[in-house]
Amino acid sequence: MLTDLVQIKLLGEKKRPENERFRKHMKSFDHSDRILRRIAEGIEDSIDCLECANCCRVATAKVTERDVERLGRYLRVKPARVMAEYVVKSEEEGLILRRDQQTGCVFLSGNECTVYDARPEGCQKFPHVVRGNGSILSRMWELIDRACYCPIVYNSLEAFKDEMEFKR
Repeated sequence: MLTDLVQIKLLGEKKRPENERFRKHMKSFDHSDRILRRIAEGIEDSIDCLECANCCRVATAKVTERDVERLGRYLRVKPARVMAEYVVKSEEEGLILRRDQQTGCVFLSGNECTVYDARPEGCQKFPHVVRGNGSILSRMWELIDRACYCPIVYNSLEAFKDEMEFKR
């Protein structure tokens, strides 16, 4: 199981074309989403996200109106204040949590989320391998990108390739 973030970044980028081929392979061959989810659950269970927190440093976190309301209740402030202090609008993604290039998400402290119990839904479901809308195949474009920074996604994709006997 690979957990070194430098190696994951390098190999994730190097394997991007392979992962795109794998996505096409998945489209053309029958596979069991249930089996792939079970594989991903095992990998997710064996990796401690608190050791990493790279997703909070690298990725953006989309927020919905419901997320803003939940954060407001948790922080005991009005949703307008959450929007003003913790949310920005991105042209590509819409509303996202404010972030700093050096430290990542505004709510990240060390490797811990300071609003964990009220974190946005996208954060709750991250890395979207086991939990998420639709099939694993329907989320593959996101997973290919996330394989460059998330040990769970990187190792899950590699295990999926083995399970489906994908020729590398």
